[in-house]
Amino acid sequence: MSYKIRKLNYYYAITQDKPGEAHKILSILADVGVNQLAFNAMQMGPERSQITLFPEDESLLLNVAKKAGLNLDGPYQAILVQGSDELGALVEVHEKLYNANINIASSTAIADGNGSYGYLIYVRPDDYNRAAEALSI
Repeated sequence: MSYKIRKLNYYYAITQDKPGEAHKILSILADVGVNQLAFNAMQMGPERSQITLFPEDESLLLNVAKKAGLNLDGPYQAILVQGSDELGALVEVHEKLYNANINIASSTAIADGNGSYGYLIYVRPDDYNRAAEALSI
């Protein structure tokens, strides 16, 4: 299996739950070159949404957010796996974590339709360093 694994920090922003909020934030960040390795948005009740940002360059994100008045919570830690989409692509990663007795708290994977995938893994903060060690990152 061919894949690349890296440690990744991410940040939350809480916004109003209305059309255009994610667009507004992503536009501000894109306009100054903040590249997102991953992104998630989800509703947090009837009036709020949580925007999760996974920047390639954390310091650039933090500088831009401060200037734009965007209140970010974080950093939090995740693991990003990117690789070739093939049958059983995630088995080896899960096996390494299982062998290290690491429980995955949450994860999300998606194939791009062109032969590659991205996979975000969240483990409990107390397990993060052991998970990184088990995955040789």
